[in-house]
Amino acid sequence: MMGRACGYPHHVSISTTTGSGERSATPTNRDGIGTVQLVVLCQVAHFLTFAALPLLLPAIREDLGIGFTQAGMLAAAGSLSYAFMQVPAGYLSDRYGPRRLFAIGLLGWSALSLIFGFVHAFWLALATQFVAGAFRALLFAPGLALLASWSPAHRRATAMSLFLLGGHVGALLLSVAGPLLAERYGWRPTFVGFAAMGLGAAWLFRTFAKDGPGAGMRTPPRRSDLIHLTRYPILWVCSWLQFVRFAVVMGFSFWLPSFLVSDRGFSLQAAGLVMAVSAALSAPSNTLGAYVSDRLGNPPLVIGGALAILAGTAALLPMAESTPMLLFAIALYSVFYGFYFGPLFLVPVEALGSRVAGSAIGFSNLFANLGGFLSVYALGATRDLTGSFTWGFLALGGLCLAGVALAAVLARLRTGMLAANRSQQACAAAITEDSQA
Repeated sequence: MMGRACGYPHHVSISTTTGSGERSATPTNRDGIGTVQLVVLCQVAHFLTFAALPLLLPAIREDLGIGFTQAGMLAAAGSLSYAFMQVPAGYLSDRYGPRRLFAIGLLGWSALSLIFGFVHAFWLALATQFVAGAFRALLFAPGLALLASWSPAHRRATAMSLFLLGGHVGALLLSVAGPLLAERYGWRPTFVGFAAMGLGAAWLFRTFAKDGPGAGMRTPPRRSDLIHLTRYPILWVCSWLQFVRFAVVMGFSFWLPSFLVSDRGFSLQAAGLVMAVSAALSAPSNTLGAYVSDRLGNPPLVIGGALAILAGTAALLPMAESTPMLLFAIALYSVFYGFYFGPLFLVPVEALGSRVAGSAIGFSNLFANLGGFLSVYALGATRDLTGSFTWGFLALGGLCLAGVALAAVLARLRTGMLAANRSQQACAAAITEDSQA
């Protein structure tokens, strides 16, 4: 009744029914700083095993005696379970707190990665990756929600970008050390050693990390709120942009080592060096993109601009004839494929409210991982069918162009919804003043 009396649309009410949990705080105290550092550390440990699969894939394929299509199925299996666990993970994070879910996720993922290092049959490797993907889902939405809970609203994109920063640091360390360790000890001891580090990081996080301010006072969302979320067009547009985003990320990051080794004749060590440089370029660009978005106050502009550059770069990758041109294309792709991570995840949180942050992140990331699943499998199958990754990378460029169009739609929806939310909040404040008078 209040919403209609004030003259704002009833459909935006979810963003103002956040309870006291909407209150945010900067990580200036010991708990906040320590928790943010632990999330980043856990992401480093997580990516040592997650990125090890594509980097060591040539050795894994030879050991298990599988082709490119079956190798793509290994990643696709984990991506599929990871995708379908996104919404449950986000909802459970909102309801029970993100810290607990994050700790369980890293523990389960690391334990199953340890098991993966000992399997010798393809079907066992496939099953292990499928179950591990479900645990990995407990890292994403809870991790982003935890970082957001320790940051003020005007810096949330930057804070959320730290999640991906940890992943890039882990990938960088892996790219430098992984090939050397695999060459000396084999891929299995290398994989097992990285998984053991993940178990140690999970213990540290479970022992010392804290939920954000106001977590115990927040009104948990109901299951009906999940259905209500799907009525918002802005969430659907963000979700399809996430589909594009992760298809572009996984198609590049998973198959780049194989592309360099099989199509361009690079050694595994040289491919590892290229991946290390790629990770080094990606790490600061992710946070830089979030910072630019926060400064401009215009996430859709950052999203659309990055996707436009990626569209041209994805087409350049298979077409580059010289090694310097190829390395330039890889460098440009590396800079921009994570540039809009923070801004894209920020939009549904700022529009719908932090009370349902985990659920909104989980819903949109479901689409992201469906994109990653299809991308990894399709590029592997296309490589087997055509003998080249060319058509796969061209398809990724086409997806990026579709993402530019979606970013334009997102800009219009975001402007309208934020204006409606401001109107709703101003009206609620006016009614409160009248009642006090």
